[in-house]
Amino acid sequence: MIYGNTVLYDADALRRSAASAPTVRLRAPRGTDGAEVWSLIQSQPSLDDNSLYCNLLQSTHFADTCALAEQDDRIVGWVSGYIPPKDPDTLFIWQVCVDAAAQGQGLGRKLIADVLSRPACRHVTMLECTITEDNEASWALFSSIARRLGAQLRQVEHFSHDEHFAGRHDSEFAVRIGPFDPESFTRLTG
Repeated sequence: MIYGNTVLYDADALRRSAASAPTVRLRAPRGTDGAEVWSLIQSQPSLDDNSLYCNLLQSTHFADTCALAEQDDRIVGWVSGYIPPKDPDTLFIWQVCVDAAAQGQGLGRKLIADVLSRPACRHVTMLECTITEDNEASWALFSSIARRLGAQLRQVEHFSHDEHFAGRHDSEFAVRIGPFDPESFTRLTG
């Protein structure tokens, strides 16, 4: 009987813990978010730096194709993207950044789903990004997205270490996922 009470007590403790866990809210960025987005990116040494000005432009000019995650009034996740002018059926994901304290919750995937659900992406059937060969987290994220969408993932070297980066950056592989049904992005939220 004590064992049974312990199990009930632990289950109640888990319910209370889940109920008290901070809620993550996803939304489009505003111009006033640019500096905090820049700081979040700076806190992740594995990410390429962009200028604060770039993040301000992303938060304003590209707000329809960028998303952020807030927890306790603090930005803990960021996805920047855009629809290339010559490829209106494609969402190019420029950068995914999740604070270390918020990792492991599928937040990057949910941020991408949030962008895909917006009117600006109603014609999107392809997802693209570039990833360096050693970026295991990004390969895992985009492979997971392809599986959930039931879409093919193709990759090819896009920006060469020597030819494009003058030896200053690892080669980037272009990753293309799709085509997928625009309604299938809901599979990314679970």
